[in-house]
Amino acid sequence: MPLGEESASASTFDQLAKDLDNANIMTQNPTDASETSVSDDTATDEESISSVEELTAAVLDSQPRSPPSQADQDKAAKIKDEANKILAKGNYSLAVEFYSQAIELDPEKEVYWANRAQAYIKEEAYGAAIADATKAIKINPNYIKSYYRRALAYTAILRPKDALKDFNTVVQRVPTDKSARAKRDECQKIVRRLAFEAAIEVGEEASVADSIDYEAMVVEDSYDGARLESKTQKTVNGKYPKLQISLEFIQDMIERFKKGQRLHRKYVLTIIIEAMKLFRIEPTMVEVHIEEGLTMSVCGDTHGQFFDLIELFRFNGYPSETHSYLFNGDFVDRGSWSTETALLLFAYKWLYPTRFFLNRGNHEADEMNKVYGFEGECKAKYSEKVFKVFSESFSSMPLATLIGKNYFVLHGGLFSDDKITLEDVRKFDRFRQKQPGQSGMMMEMLWTDPQPQPGRGPSKRGVGLQFGPDVTKRFCEKNGLMAVIRSHEVRMDGYEIEHGGRLITVFSAPNYCDSQGNKGAVINIKSDYELNFQTYDAVPHPDIRPMAYASNLMM
Repeated sequence: MPLGEESASASTFDQLAKDLDNANIMTQNPTDASETSVSDDTATDEESISSVEELTAAVLDSQPRSPPSQADQDKAAKIKDEANKILAKGNYSLAVEFYSQAIELDPEKEVYWANRAQAYIKEEAYGAAIADATKAIKINPNYIKSYYRRALAYTAILRPKDALKDFNTVVQRVPTDKSARAKRDECQKIVRRLAFEAAIEVGEEASVADSIDYEAMVVEDSYDGARLESKTQKTVNGKYPKLQISLEFIQDMIERFKKGQRLHRKYVLTIIIEAMKLFRIEPTMVEVHIEEGLTMSVCGDTHGQFFDLIELFRFNGYPSETHSYLFNGDFVDRGSWSTETALLLFAYKWLYPTRFFLNRGNHEADEMNKVYGFEGECKAKYSEKVFKVFSESFSSMPLATLIGKNYFVLHGGLFSDDKITLEDVRKFDRFRQKQPGQSGMMMEMLWTDPQPQPGRGPSKRGVGLQFGPDVTKRFCEKNGLMAVIRSHEVRMDGYEIEHGGRLITVFSAPNYCDSQGNKGAVINIKSDYELNFQTYDAVPHPDIRPMAYASNLMM
């Protein structure tokens, strides 16, 4: 339990967004919370909406009630020391609570704000981290760790220009810090790349997938895996035979991936392109009905945790004509088997096109993939071309699924405008916007989070917004829904029922990033549309750390 008396409002910001202190949106392994080294973790790319500015203004405008007594200062210092230990152990939510108590007692100590910023970074509450680091800088412009942590948070929400300013400050003042210099240089490359891309942009980029004649590729005799099609000769009409996938091929693929083996590049490209063809003909909101005798399983984020995905199938049942699956986004990034995870899900989509469904998540996006590992993994295991074809496939994926007119399933959450209805989602042309961006309807569907208090508020993530139980209630009543099902956030039990039963979060990456200790969950739904929750634990995997292919900014 926290030392000292618990405060109901540790800061002005916490009043705006209390719930995410306990949302367990955590990342990576704990780092040393000492105050002797500038360098920590996190990372990447461009401009954000007003959430960050709103949060920062709220924190900067907060005023101490009165100067702290010496007793309060001493008590705050002890709480901060305890918070550092908690942070080092990886309990980031509890660390936030302790730092908040220290701030309540002695709000003019920059170290407390900067350390809470680090805890927020670990929770992926990057907007809150930026606000706290900015407050620390206001209190003491010479406290360098504040600039460093703010830079990390800016990179994580894709604002490299802002990050670069802070990294430059750190390098100027601590020129011997090699890690800060390396991150500054990496950030500078990103800014230059974005400027170059903007300068040469000349409209719609040609499709890489459409230029690939994957059926004509030859699989060498030395390839020892199962084959989609053994013939390579042209048919009498001069065309190559259409490749077909089989359950036996998928079973062999799973075994290859377990052994650390790869698929032939022909099969990799074939699986991605065939799945993409199916995505392209699906509507933005897929509508499915659960027939008698059929089970539909709804899964949340899997984040490249391939061995945990296989465990999910092992205990819950593999996909089949009578067991349908919906994976609700974020298949890739962070976990170091993201190519294996995505290829398996795409292969099942190809095999069972009307029984296997995939919604897009916020990590099925180029700039996220460049930072959080998927692009690097594709290049390391296959090629840049494979990443580009995956990118095209992600841009074609549906954004939501309506299950039996009862459950609206999407990755992030609800909207900034109460006027948006399911009909607006149906009509939304996702093909006009390849990437989610930092604002608009697609961004909100992939990025927003719930909050316990009514109304809407700025997001602690720094991207998107938070919506309260009244927002969820109005949306469900207006659209005749029983509930909204979403993912996007770790839940320690694998799932959570919120907003008076109208909102369910499901997360399917147990022991997220090998550090969180959470369970994974899946929701099974039959023709009566009752929700049955199953949870499971992480299983052992080969000794490859999470984020092994991520940008240097993340390390």
